[in-house]
Amino acid sequence: MAEGPEPGVPLPPPRPLDAIDQDILRMLQADGRASIRSVAERVHVSRANAYARINRLVEDGVIRGFGARVDHERAGHGTSAYITLKIVQNTWRTVREQLRRLPGAAHISLVGGDFDVLLLVHTPDNRALRELVLTRLQAIPEVLSTRTLLVFEEEDVEPQG
Repeated sequence: MAEGPEPGVPLPPPRPLDAIDQDILRMLQADGRASIRSVAERVHVSRANAYARINRLVEDGVIRGFGARVDHERAGHGTSAYITLKIVQNTWRTVREQLRRLPGAAHISLVGGDFDVLLLVHTPDNRALRELVLTRLQAIPEVLSTRTLLVFEEEDVEPQG
């Protein structure tokens, strides 16, 4: 079972989401700062109902948090890359903990296919990316190999309604 917002606290089993829940999720993905009033008006429920639904989505772990979409280049991280890693079998948890501590690590996925881990990083420049890959990543004993895919351009996809 997945862990809840507090480490060690299990989440309840997933509940089905109805059309209103789906609409609320789309709206909050597009604008995480939307007020309860605007959410309620848009999905045609009372403010109390909207508030209760959002709280339930948070408590159930459907909504993992609220954040800002960042333009990494304007924030001083002009180089982004996806890095694929092949790792020693059964070392995912150990590797994941080390990857979480890397500067600029934005997303970590355990995947199936030709490699084991997909890591998204944002660094100030190519020199910092080189340092991250050649010094930090390749020093992790469980990492067998890496391949770096430089991102030329990226765009967040807005949720479709």
